[in-house]
Amino acid sequence: MARMCLVVFAWKTHREYPLVFAGNRDELHARPAAAAGFWEDAPQILGGRDLQAGGSWLGVTTRGRFAVVTNYRDGLDPNRTLRSRGGLTADFLRGEAPADTYIEEVAKRAAEYRAFSLILGDHTALWYFSNRGEPKPREVLPGVHALSNHLLDTPWPKVTRSAAYLGLLLEQNALSSETLFTLLADRRPAPEAELPDTGIGRERERQVSPVFVAHPVYGTRCSSVMFLDRGGRPRFAERCFDPAGQALETRRFHIVESTP
Repeated sequence: MARMCLVVFAWKTHREYPLVFAGNRDELHARPAAAAGFWEDAPQILGGRDLQAGGSWLGVTTRGRFAVVTNYRDGLDPNRTLRSRGGLTADFLRGEAPADTYIEEVAKRAAEYRAFSLILGDHTALWYFSNRGEPKPREVLPGVHALSNHLLDTPWPKVTRSAAYLGLLLEQNALSSETLFTLLADRRPAPEAELPDTGIGRERERQVSPVFVAHPVYGTRCSSVMFLDRGGRPRFAERCFDPAGQALETRRFHIVESTP
C-alpha cells in the first residue's frame, strides 16, 4: 500500500472550511496507481487508487466523508503477510458507519494490518488511530496538525516545518490551492542533527527527510490539497509528478452540492 509520507491539516480553525488539508504521497514510482478521480465502482468516492493492493491512500466522498492513511516507519522489513492499509480508507469511504464507530472496529482488528496511522471523519468530527503506540482511537482536537510516518504530531523536521507554514498561511489569510502546493513542494532536507532514527539507515533517513521527496526510485508521486466546507462539500486538487520530480498534470474537482 502507498506510503503517504506527509499530511498537514487545519481542523476547525478556518471560518469557512472546517478542514484544510495538504498531503504528499511518497511511494515507489514503479508501483501501479490511478490518479485522483471518481471511482467507476463507487462514483460517490473521489481519490486515487492503488492498483496493486486495491485500496486508497486518500479519498473523500460527495457527502464529505474523508479518510487518509500513512504507514508507520519501523525498519526495512515489514511483515508482508498482513493486510494492506489501503482497505481501511476504502471501506470507510464506501460505508455509512459513523467515523467513531468505524474506527473503534478498526482498533479491534488493528493487529491484522501493517503498521499505520489513520485519520477519518467528515466536516463535523475527525478521528485518529494508529496500531503503533496508540491505546485507542481519539478525536482530533481543533488546531493545526501534521503527520508523517509515525504518530500524529511527532515533531520530525518535515512535520514541524509544514505545520508552521500552514499556520502562517492561516494567520496571513493566504490560503489557496497554490499556496498549499507551495507548502508541499519544499525539497530542503532536514538538518543532519535533526534526522530521526527509524531503522532505515542514515542515508535513507536523509533522502526521505524533505517535505517533497525527489528520487528516481522512491519519491513523491503526487501532492493533494483539499478544502472541506461547512456543508461537507469538498474542493480537491491533485498534482502528479514523474520520477524526476517534474509536474505532469494537475487535476481539480469541486463538489457544488453534496449528495443526500
